[in-house]
Amino acid sequence: MREWALEVLACPNCGHHPFKLIKLRVEAEEIVEGVLYCEKCGTWYPIIDGIPHLLPNKIRESMRKNEELNFLRKWREKLPDYIVLKGKPYNLKTG
Repeated sequence: MREWALEVLACPNCGHHPFKLIKLRVEAEEIVEGVLYCEKCGTWYPIIDGIPHLLPNKIRESMRKNEELNFLRKWREKLPDYIVLKGKPYNLKTG
């Protein structure tokens, strides 16, 4: 994902813009892994293999929960507690 994409992305749950970007792995000016965080509703969205996964929470909870919890575990040390322990739709504290 390129950083300029933040200008056109909005939270699928509440419509807030812009996201807070947390870069975890960058290669050749492309964000390969990271997190988009909505400061309005507290929802986080992973960037995996350069692709932001911007699905509404209801879909994420039923289809992607295990994959995204594994993502949180992998990057736990580099992510802030407000995502790891309090982020929506799930986090490592509530599972």
